[in-house]
Amino acid sequence: MSATKKRCFVVMGFGIKTDYINGRKLDLNKSYRLLIKPVVEAKGIECVRADEITHSGSIDVQMYQELLQADLVIADLSTLNANALYELGVRHALRPYTTIVISENKLMYPFDLNHVVIHSYQHLGDAIDYEEVERFRAALGNVIQTVVDKNEADSPVYTYLNSLIPPKLQAEIEKAVSESEKKEAEPEVGKALSLIIQEAEDAIESKNFAKARDLFQTAVFLSGSHTGQKDTYLIHRLAFTTYKAAQPDLVTSLYKSLELLKSIDLDHTNDPETVSSAGAVEKKLYESGEGDEHLENSILYYQRSYYLLNNRYNGINLAMTLIYHATSNLVKSDQDRIADLIFAQRTWKRVLYLCERDWAMIEQKEKNDLPLINAGGKDGQELQEYYNTQKYWILVNRAEASFGLGDFGMFEKFKEESKNIPQHTWQLESFTEQMGKLSAELKKVGHLLEPKWVAPN
Repeated sequence: MSATKKRCFVVMGFGIKTDYINGRKLDLNKSYRLLIKPVVEAKGIECVRADEITHSGSIDVQMYQELLQADLVIADLSTLNANALYELGVRHALRPYTTIVISENKLMYPFDLNHVVIHSYQHLGDAIDYEEVERFRAALGNVIQTVVDKNEADSPVYTYLNSLIPPKLQAEIEKAVSESEKKEAEPEVGKALSLIIQEAEDAIESKNFAKARDLFQTAVFLSGSHTGQKDTYLIHRLAFTTYKAAQPDLVTSLYKSLELLKSIDLDHTNDPETVSSAGAVEKKLYESGEGDEHLENSILYYQRSYYLLNNRYNGINLAMTLIYHATSNLVKSDQDRIADLIFAQRTWKRVLYLCERDWAMIEQKEKNDLPLINAGGKDGQELQEYYNTQKYWILVNRAEASFGLGDFGMFEKFKEESKNIPQHTWQLESFTEQMGKLSAELKKVGHLLEPKWVAPN
């Protein structure tokens, strides 16, 4: 620890995590980067999260060292992350004060946290409103100043056991760290987990999926998979890059990806990201000719994630798999085919409703963030790219749903509007490929509908 500069250790998950109570996905990296780190550093305090710690030996030893010695700990309990809750408990047992607890405002607090002051912020899932960023930064800054200026117990352990004396284990900790660093070197020793993950994401952006896969494999190892701990976010990214790398071939990589998802309790989990990822892999296995059972699995996974999240992505893919089902060998009668078609149409109608809902929300969020966007800079540019991406997918989802419903006028309208939104080449390729598949399948069974679905000229 630095003798001249205070240090803050941030206890929280990283990446995109799911709140299993309400099914919401939260980008915790945005919480850290936008709401916490800049406020702490503005106070002249060094700020570090577990994934930023340089790996030289056991991360557990370094984590416990931070929980005991850090001048300030901020614990974000959003999504009720089990590790964060445990680490907060350890901090409360070790230090009587200088611990701040925060969370996003839809967190369902466990009973045992009712006596802990929790400062809340509003998280919109994959983004945080600019006005909320400004509000919470100011609020957190005031809390930090109060906490570091006053030696008042914020730990319920020391509040209720007011004669308890905090432990002093400096010599033991330094010995444990020293012994840990002497152990045999592991992959990417000396590099922080956050840097490895960022390199992996950069590799995805440049379409170097094999490199990204190898980096995520290292990240999974460093995060504790060799000890039985598995971070679902990293497994999701590893599964994605594994099948995108298509090595030694696509089918083999898809099966490897599926095994990774099974390792995080695919059959029983309520994590919609895990389930929808499995739906995508099973869908690709069916499209690759690996058998009808993969189509049935894909439908089940997309149904689970669609009903859990009530979102456009899973709705669009569920409808597509239902159309596949109507044209597959699994269906033996026109009556069953019609049932699939009607279910798909109901899903498309729901997708159009969700698109309308999401468009209004995105427009309002973008309006609130215009000051930051217009100011330019990295944050402004990132926000603009985020809104462009959201608008593009809403428009092509509208186009696809309209096409499936036989409303070709609206299909053309939304498709043309999507061309006015800045996009990546792969986004257009993905949409075009999906529409080609949908059109080919509907041409086989569209005549069973009333009125008949007839492909446009």
